[in-house]
Amino acid sequence: MEAPPFASSTKTLPFRSASPSSLLFLPKTRLNFRRPTNFSVRASAAADSAVTLLDYGAGNVRSVRNAIRHLGFDVKDVQTPEDILNAERLVFPGVGAFAAAMDVLNKNGYDGGSNLFVYGEGSTLSRHFKENGPVKGLGLIPGVVGRFDSSNGFRVPHIGWNALQNEKDSLILDDVGSHHVYFVHSYRAMQSDENKDWVSSTCNYGDNFIASIRRGNVHAVQFHPEKSGGKISFLSPVYVGLSILRRFLYPRANLERKPTERKALKLAKRVIACLDVRTNDRGDLVVTKGDQYDVREHSKENEVRELGKPVELAQQYYKDGADEVSFLNITGFRDFPLGDLPMLQVLRYTSENVFVPLTVGGGIRDFTDANGRHYSSLEVASEYFRCGADKISIGSDAVYAAEEYLRTGVKSGKSSLEQISRVYGNQAVVVSIDPCRVYVKNPKDVEFKTIRVATQGPNGEEFAWYQCTVSGDREGRPIGAYELAKAVEELGAGEILLNCIDCDGQKKGFDIDLIKLISNAVNIPVIASSGAGSAEHFSEVFRKTNASAALAAGIFHRKEVPIQSVKEHLLNERIEVRI
Repeated sequence: MEAPPFASSTKTLPFRSASPSSLLFLPKTRLNFRRPTNFSVRASAAADSAVTLLDYGAGNVRSVRNAIRHLGFDVKDVQTPEDILNAERLVFPGVGAFAAAMDVLNKNGYDGGSNLFVYGEGSTLSRHFKENGPVKGLGLIPGVVGRFDSSNGFRVPHIGWNALQNEKDSLILDDVGSHHVYFVHSYRAMQSDENKDWVSSTCNYGDNFIASIRRGNVHAVQFHPEKSGGKISFLSPVYVGLSILRRFLYPRANLERKPTERKALKLAKRVIACLDVRTNDRGDLVVTKGDQYDVREHSKENEVRELGKPVELAQQYYKDGADEVSFLNITGFRDFPLGDLPMLQVLRYTSENVFVPLTVGGGIRDFTDANGRHYSSLEVASEYFRCGADKISIGSDAVYAAEEYLRTGVKSGKSSLEQISRVYGNQAVVVSIDPCRVYVKNPKDVEFKTIRVATQGPNGEEFAWYQCTVSGDREGRPIGAYELAKAVEELGAGEILLNCIDCDGQKKGFDIDLIKLISNAVNIPVIASSGAGSAEHFSEVFRKTNASAALAAGIFHRKEVPIQSVKEHLLNERIEVRI
């Protein structure tokens, strides 16, 4: 039975952190902290099918839990330190808010001084971590963890599917070969002479960083196995990420290594499937698609356009190779989202069998219900994370926060964007921008950033600015998309979903002018959205702009352009994608 809203289903340590950025696998492992270079590893054969999970309140631990169960194991949650000591297999989802994580470890007596089980990500095991000033780690692995450098043109956070370079036999990575795996993080540990014997694989993003370590039976990874769900091959039923967990859980199993069909080289461009979800006129939750945001059929009945069921479509897109699945609750701005139990169930059911990142948006803001109970936007987001979301998307509320910030020049810390990114990390927060094009004859006529557009306006105008809207494009706001994007980056957004009302549903291609403007203005990843009608539109947006990903909905729902066709086209165009 699912726990009631805002009630934890298990007793957890009093810590909330960013969305997990890695996993640490510990099969019955004893470590000595007082002599970090001379620790002992003790392993024993698994006597049962239970996996011990340390759920300390991180973002989407449900996905880790679901992946373990998918492989046929039960999950036992840590209730006491003794549970850690008695664990045959221990899995510890990683952290993003490092200083807060170390504070919990220290307060609970897990920072060393005696023989203990370690339950921290690779970063936690390091000696020093540079986040809001230097913070000491457990001191087990020599090295310093620092933030990626965005000054060289690489976007931070590092979000997406990247390639591994194996340094030595890691056992659990045997099935990965040269496939992409999913990363989402802003900090990384660097390889050095002191820690080189620990490193089992590296990844390149601006420079080489440690992607995984192995020492005896201890494994730690920076990427997300539970979200790296690509097939080993087109003919294989095995998925890359699950195979990593499987090899950890079955360390002595004779598992065949699968041949590599194609070598992953670098960070891939992402192809994202979007599902606009709302109730139809009979009260059923369905996937729909708007034509310039109008989701009703142009018929006598004027019924909601229905294109499928959300859970079924999400599972199909996962099998088809979608790199992410995004749910948008398009009535969330009108209703109390936590009262929308069917939408929460969609997330729960989807996360049981879909092992790629899930984003959900719609109605992420403060609410007061009919009984006068106040819910903060952080509580709303937390419930989405508990139900299976990896990232949440904020729309209207981010516009209001940006307007206030630009007006006062002060970060209040009270907006939904600031609260959620502070607790869960900016990599867990997407800001969805819904602009429409406004043509002007002279750029000096408006106070907002204007550009010379490729297609002139109805009266021959050569310039335009992009006005942001809220409440599903029902209200225009006095802020441009350029100004909004710059402001939300400063307020803590980790990614921008860039829509375009003018192009929505038109199938004539993405708004290249708009996407080029925004992707050149910010240092965080930008997802291009609205207007895709062919596979060629995807290669165009990746060739002509700095978009990190491209999203589509209707052409996938109607099977006009399959996801696999898009990826095959991009491969032929020599654009890196995950297959």
